[in-house]
Amino acid sequence: MSDAMFDELTQVEDNFNQAMVSNDIKRIAACVSDDWVLVTPDVGVVTRSNILQAIESGVLSHDSMTKAVTRVKVYGDVAVVTGRGQNTGRFKGQPIAADEWITDVYRRVDGRWLCILTHLTPAASTPPSTEPRQGATDSAS
Repeated sequence: MSDAMFDELTQVEDNFNQAMVSNDIKRIAACVSDDWVLVTPDVGVVTRSNILQAIESGVLSHDSMTKAVTRVKVYGDVAVVTGRGQNTGRFKGQPIAADEWITDVYRRVDGRWLCILTHLTPAASTPPSTEPRQGATDSAS
């Protein structure tokens, strides 16, 4: 896979992050498939409708969200993107902040990448690596 594909999927991730920070459910919904789920260590599987409802009602909001993409693998019309992300916001009125390893699985539908699954794992206290992305643009046959 080329650096162009790595850059394309990094931009897709950036767009998803910006949509989440906008707290606009239409923008967020445009980034994910109808059956998208979020898997968290605390709750387990959270459906698209539950996340969008929490954001729409103000139970959950994000103030910032960044991600350093470290690995991209493309399998035809499916891509797996791994990175380290940080976000801040509010949940049930209380401040939240997270430092996590994130794996997003995308499917290309009508030429657009839609996230079909997001999996979060808490990160250790070490900051994200700034080393060059070795093998990060591998493609599977």
